[in-house]
Amino acid sequence: MRMQNLLKSKKIKKSQTLLIGSLLIFGGSIFLSWNYLLKMRDEVFSDMKIAMMSTPTTVEQAPVDGAPVESAPEYYEENYTIDYSKYYGVLEIPKIGLKRGFYNVGSKYNDIQHNVTMMDGSTSPSEGNGNLVLIAHSGDSYISYFAYLYRLGVGDDCYITLSGVTYHYQIVDIYDVLKSGMMVLDWDKNKMNLTLITCTKDSDDLQTVYVAEYVG
Repeated sequence: MRMQNLLKSKKIKKSQTLLIGSLLIFGGSIFLSWNYLLKMRDEVFSDMKIAMMSTPTTVEQAPVDGAPVESAPEYYEENYTIDYSKYYGVLEIPKIGLKRGFYNVGSKYNDIQHNVTMMDGSTSPSEGNGNLVLIAHSGDSYISYFAYLYRLGVGDDCYITLSGVTYHYQIVDIYDVLKSGMMVLDWDKNKMNLTLITCTKDSDDLQTVYVAEYVG
């Protein structure tokens, strides 16, 4: 029995010795590796400092007065152009930077969810006195083509181009109406008119009507 205990004790001591030895070896390896990494880091930093000192510094100078300054490329204008020939007509309002094509009544693309929309019953400028009525969303979505109509005032210019002929209009009246599903437009039946309709800015209950008359 005593012999068995001695053997067990020797085995435990031997295991402990092996464990301690392994830990010492592992610790020594880490220590050596750490020193090696520190040495490599110092060498890399040293090389970087030398490279920085040997590389000439470039100083960006301000443009001299009168010298041309190269502007950033207009990628949108260069890489994306709209083919307006596919539309029935084109609406332009320079004051708010709007230029948008629209389709004729009856076209499947004449839809307010996709484009500036021509209302049924509208009269083409080429037909003489009448009223061309266009509607579009306001707000901040990608189809809010009339988002900035609220910036317009009486006297501002609008242009309609049909079949290569451009018609010049000026706004003569702006008024709000309730969203009721029906609307009675107020315009001079003896003149050629353009009417633009969109939701009123900052209102959930109103629509704004912009009435323009042909001036040449």
